[in-house]
Amino acid sequence: VLTEKPIAMRAAEIDDLITLRDASSLLVAEAYMIVHHPQWHYAKELYDSGVIGTLWSVDSVFSYNNAADRGNIRNRPETGGGSLPDIGVYTFGSARYVTGEDPTEILSADIKWENNVDVWSHIRASFPSFRFSSTTSMRLAPRQEVTFHGDKGYIKLTTPFNAQVFSQAEVTLWRDDMTTETKRFPADNHYVFQFENFRNSVLTGAPYPCPLEFSQGTQRMIDMSFAKAASD
Repeated sequence: VLTEKPIAMRAAEIDDLITLRDASSLLVAEAYMIVHHPQWHYAKELYDSGVIGTLWSVDSVFSYNNAADRGNIRNRPETGGGSLPDIGVYTFGSARYVTGEDPTEILSADIKWENNVDVWSHIRASFPSFRFSSTTSMRLAPRQEVTFHGDKGYIKLTTPFNAQVFSQAEVTLWRDDMTTETKRFPADNHYVFQFENFRNSVLTGAPYPCPLEFSQGTQRMIDMSFAKAASD
């Protein structure tokens, strides 16, 4: 079973799915497409190579404006609406995917609410080896960008989440000697790769690139963010 995200509204709810998956030996996963896109594989390869040196910060932005569509499921609390459940999974999950780390603390959670859903959220978090900043919104002009900033360079993705829809997928490496290198992905479709990977895992038993444990880790970070906002 491949489900639309979010697969659950709380991290603890995914425990039952993991138990059922393991007991049945059947595959269930969240349709989280970005980890299937080769631009993210390339970004992770660059990071793992150490070319940007010591990572200090990850800055991520994802926004669109659906204010005129009040009936949209993203604007309704009863259907799991809000910018963090809808697109925070990408700003949060992409940092986790590339670095392999999980947050130790949510430093701040500045959230604006409408109709009991978050329509703008700015989250700052501490990871074991870097600081993280995310802005997500359903009330701002469309924008998306992710930067991994180290002491010897940085990696920037200018269409990290909606490749071929927002713009062409590109990953640029900036080095501290002011040289740059850009790799473009003009035709890759992460939805196709996602389906093919799921099919392959079902037929062969190969590990699926986005297991429930990964989805649970991202949902846990969302839970931590809402808890921080409620406590401030």
